[in-house]
Amino acid sequence: MAGQQGPAVKVLPRSLLDTDLYKLTMQQAVLHHFPSAHTTYRFTHRDAGVYFTRQCYEEFVAAVPQFSTLSLTPEERIWLQSACPYLTPVYLDYLAAYRFKPSQVQVSFLPREQQPDGDEGRIEIEASGPWAETIFWEVPLLATLSEIYFATVDKDWNYDGQAHVAYEKGTTLLEAGCAFSEFGTRRRRSYHVHDLVVGQLVRAEQDRPGRGKLLGTSNVHLAQKHGIKLVGTIAHEWFMGTAAMRGYEHANGIALDLWEQVYPSGMTLLALTDTFSTKAFFQDFSTDAERARRWHGLRQDSGDPFLFALQAKGLYERLGINPGEKTIVYSDSLNTDKTLALKKQCEDMGFKPAFGIGTFFTNDFKSLSSQGKEKSKALNIVIKLASINGLPCIKISDDPTKNTGDRETLLRVKDIFGLPK
Repeated sequence: MAGQQGPAVKVLPRSLLDTDLYKLTMQQAVLHHFPSAHTTYRFTHRDAGVYFTRQCYEEFVAAVPQFSTLSLTPEERIWLQSACPYLTPVYLDYLAAYRFKPSQVQVSFLPREQQPDGDEGRIEIEASGPWAETIFWEVPLLATLSEIYFATVDKDWNYDGQAHVAYEKGTTLLEAGCAFSEFGTRRRRSYHVHDLVVGQLVRAEQDRPGRGKLLGTSNVHLAQKHGIKLVGTIAHEWFMGTAAMRGYEHANGIALDLWEQVYPSGMTLLALTDTFSTKAFFQDFSTDAERARRWHGLRQDSGDPFLFALQAKGLYERLGINPGEKTIVYSDSLNTDKTLALKKQCEDMGFKPAFGIGTFFTNDFKSLSSQGKEKSKALNIVIKLASINGLPCIKISDDPTKNTGDRETLLRVKDIFGLPK
């Protein structure tokens, strides 16, 4: 059991496709539009009071080279051709030849200032190389680090009852008529619990046909394994990289237009709104009513979700678009109660709500020492695009604590969009 003391569990990569769908779709788009772009990605740990250990660091460093053993299998390629018809044969050829290059990843351990010779500290991670290659590192690095942390540092938990918990969460959402997807790869406690959760969500839907709907999972490998649909949108990095190279003033619109050139049909177009604030996104989105009609909906990922539908409804109505034709996907820190409240509000306004639920599914545990009264908290970790072709990349979230990137560039872009500093 993971809650027992003992040697660390060796975490080995399982499949090239043990990642989120948007990594494949963005990789194809990068190859189409920015094949020579060079990028740097950088790790951020948002919880200042939570530390890694040297053992955790050493296990993580040892795991990174193992990714070079992964390759797309013939069976996986055949399945992708069927499951993702928008992935072209040319791209699938590229993916079949793709190999992780561990030399692109640099990892270092910084001991706590008060304890320079101590066991605790921060971990720094940087991945640099061609954008089409380095884009694949984010998700497996985060998932691997989380799994090693909970095998070596926080061991005050176990898997007892997790199958039941996942089944009950799925049941509650389905009986309430929710349409939802599993989005929990990056911060999962382990591959084992992720696999278990997806299996239990599938079982819950099979037991309750015709109520809510499990739309699928963002994890490509687990979608294949469990025979369910593969779902995904676009990540912030697409907007961040495009903006740095093409300019910020109309960065959101440019990023959407470039995406449509790669995916003119066959894929649900859901626009992520908060890369440079939802205010900036709506300013740009409102300049092209026909584009707003073509895109099937919006994804809310930071800020106050209960304000979002109000703002989106006003935007669509000003453009002469019926909100009832559009979907809002909520994906920020969801739990059951929040999901049900958002569903009601969204439907009351005429939208079709959907939910991408991550950590609540794949890293929701109680500590053993508290006898189940306190959470065993998930790591709050991200890897973001830091630069492209030497230009700094930034993100201005609707939650200021999630802002990332070069301070001077942040201030300059805030000026462009009239955002408070």
